[in-house]
Amino acid sequence: MAEKINLQEAVKRSVQTEKNAMDFYALGAKNMKNVEAKKTFELLAREERDHAKQFFDVYEGSDLPDFETFINSDPVKEGEWLTDMEKALISDFNERKAMELAMQKEQNLEKSLREMAAKIEDPQVKAVYEANAKSTHQHYQLIESEYARLMGMVHETDIDTYVRE
Repeated sequence: MAEKINLQEAVKRSVQTEKNAMDFYALGAKNMKNVEAKKTFELLAREERDHAKQFFDVYEGSDLPDFETFINSDPVKEGEWLTDMEKALISDFNERKAMELAMQKEQNLEKSLREMAAKIEDPQVKAVYEANAKSTHQHYQLIESEYARLMGMVHETDIDTYVRE
């Protein structure tokens, strides 16, 4: 039997986590010089916004403002996502470091989402966690691919070419 949890509090935290991730990618994108890396972070910021909306839609509490007001509010300064990006910006920021940090964040978030999904009995809320875990894994793969391109590594779509030659 799944462990009993305060489901609505967990959903509320997930709404905030996704907003924090959105703010992380938006700040990273603002500071990137490489056009493709910037586009990748802008895309990820939009997708994190969508994730926040999915969680917001299953949140039953009445203590949050409407979604647009919430999502457009100032970033949470003490949030781990933003704090880590701000540290990166202070210490010799570059796209490589930002992507390494983003991959780490996405891996940790995916693990957390999957663990939470395993504890949830409500099928609608469980589906939101599972869908977001899958999307978070895809974010990791997207960042990893852009990282490889940025670093001049062989892209996964070219591997067959190199293996055959």
